[in-house]
Amino acid sequence: MKAHDGMYIDGAWHPAAGRDVIEVVNPADEQVIGRVPAGTAEDVDTAVRAARAALPGWAATPPAERAARLAALRDVLEARKDEIAETVTAELGSPLKFSQGVHAGVPIAVAGSYAELAATYAFEEKVGNSTVHHEPIGVVGAITPWNYPLHQIVAKAAPALAAGCTVVLKPAEDTPLVAQLFAEAVHEAGVPAGVFNLVTGRGPVAGQALAEHPGVDLVSFTGSTAVGRQIAAVAGAAIKKVALELGGKSANVILPSADLAKAVNVGVANVMSNSGQTCSAWTRMLVHRDQYDEAVELAAAAAAKYGERIGPVVSAKQQERVLGYVEKGVAEGARLVAGGTEAPREQGYFVSPTVFADVTPEMTIAQEEIFGPVLSILKYEDEEDALRIANGTVYGLAGAVWAGEEAEAVAFARRMDTGQVDINGGRFNPLAPFGGYKQSGVGRELGTHGLAEYLQTKSLQF
Repeated sequence: MKAHDGMYIDGAWHPAAGRDVIEVVNPADEQVIGRVPAGTAEDVDTAVRAARAALPGWAATPPAERAARLAALRDVLEARKDEIAETVTAELGSPLKFSQGVHAGVPIAVAGSYAELAATYAFEEKVGNSTVHHEPIGVVGAITPWNYPLHQIVAKAAPALAAGCTVVLKPAEDTPLVAQLFAEAVHEAGVPAGVFNLVTGRGPVAGQALAEHPGVDLVSFTGSTAVGRQIAAVAGAAIKKVALELGGKSANVILPSADLAKAVNVGVANVMSNSGQTCSAWTRMLVHRDQYDEAVELAAAAAAKYGERIGPVVSAKQQERVLGYVEKGVAEGARLVAGGTEAPREQGYFVSPTVFADVTPEMTIAQEEIFGPVLSILKYEDEEDALRIANGTVYGLAGAVWAGEEAEAVAFARRMDTGQVDINGGRFNPLAPFGGYKQSGVGRELGTHGLAEYLQTKSLQF
């Protein structure tokens, strides 16, 4: 894999301030595939200063021109789609087909959506005797996760650039290579120097320095709720805006009138996708007591088909974490019907597709985010019981409802405390707002709602 040994700052690659490096490991074979610099507070400061210097010019750039740069970026990403997919597969372990369709395809679509929005969004509007201007909030510190490494970069950088903001990105240390590729694409697309900057590094050093920097006006973070809480505290002390997309423990509610086989099979596929490393995964399947045994049997059979189809989890640390939750599930009385702690392969950070039955709402595996290919199946008595269980966690990021009639599913979904609900297998929409209730975060990504996160308003009265 190609790896730069410097930081992309002010339109060029510059040597890092320190000599520490991060080794990038392929989780499928545990081999080192590249090394990137571990950025310091000095590197972050240099990048933020470049972003601040570039801000006035980029903010004053007409939206049509910003749209043109984003369209060019989309085209570069499209031209390098195969390279993107191969890079993500190498550093994340995702099967190549999934990397091509999701890890490369979705960010291209999102970049294109913001090219269109930048050209059509009403950055100025009349409200009575006032003119309201929607202006860029300033310098954005973007801190992104490893599970969807390019998508999360584009979901932050594209709306920020469309809004007229400048960006300093600190990507996850497990998957920095595709972030470097994105910086190359930004450069090739003709985005002016200093508008986008990249500092690779570790969270407690580079990430914290970025969140704390007085020159950063907004911190956009995707990751764990625990880290999100720390970033919110740092930002709060500085009265700095945050956008947080955090953990999830989403419920997949199968009502008695639903097509049970379809709901179960799609639900299992959702959990196993990306090796379970999806914050919005439907990791709790809720089934009526009369259909419970059949659903467990269907889910176990479906999970067995994924044994050779899913990739590894991202690291040895993540593998240990997931297996620890599997052990805790058994210890607390849940019944394993598929998978378990036995390693499916001798090499690589693989976890067997795992399904638990006889899970009760208070169990750890029904409350905490596991972030691996682990499904918990819970039994409910009636709709009110299902709603109580579905809403009975600190999270509220996503979910699903299945019913024989769409109206029945919608009525239930409207009572769920969660930011996004799929009805009878509804498809992902890159224009729909994505974000959570409760401890799943603050703010929204994607579409017009995602763009609004990077804008502030000024009213002129006449």
